[in-house]
Amino acid sequence: MNTILIGIAGGTGSGKTTLADKLIDSFGGDEVSILRHDNYYRRHDELTYEERCKLNYDHPDAFDTELLCEHIRALKAGKTIHMPVYDYSIHNRSEETIEVKPAPVIVLEGILIFAELSLCELMDIKVFVDTDADVRILRRIVRDVKERGRSLDSVIDQYLMTVKPMHEQFVEPSKRRADIIIPEGGENLVALDMLIQRVKKHLAE
Repeated sequence: MNTILIGIAGGTGSGKTTLADKLIDSFGGDEVSILRHDNYYRRHDELTYEERCKLNYDHPDAFDTELLCEHIRALKAGKTIHMPVYDYSIHNRSEETIEVKPAPVIVLEGILIFAELSLCELMDIKVFVDTDADVRILRRIVRDVKERGRSLDSVIDQYLMTVKPMHEQFVEPSKRRADIIIPEGGENLVALDMLIQRVKKHLAE
């Protein structure tokens, strides 16, 4: 199978997940598979819940990049993989997995995927979603409070202590590795259509 890997990166709340989901919704499950970087947070069974709460989840070292690269290579080789599932309520990997089958197009989305050269080398198309910081933080607050049961104070504290400095240190500089920079993510219909047409071209080939 001639598989291409499309990486979609961007800061927290930038709209990269919306862009990835809209791209996938435009095709069938047999044509496009998705990997989410958040699912590859490292397992920390050796730490207590309180200790796991204090970890920096916005640093590249928080992710099991070796396993992710191994899974990408397996998918490109036509093999089915079992993507881990991360449980935010316990700040650890759960016992569940998600079966991901090989497909002509694989989409990988995540904040820090361009910060890892080993991941970039496996990508055929690198897309960076660029959105203003004030919009991103508001989206993150709404998501973490409504969907993940976090308190407003904890979201703000985490943003100031790790999210913002890690964005400036790793995410923003990684934008230089992108092939395409898209303002506003999934709401940019012109850019979305360009990506859809590129995928259609690959599928036709």
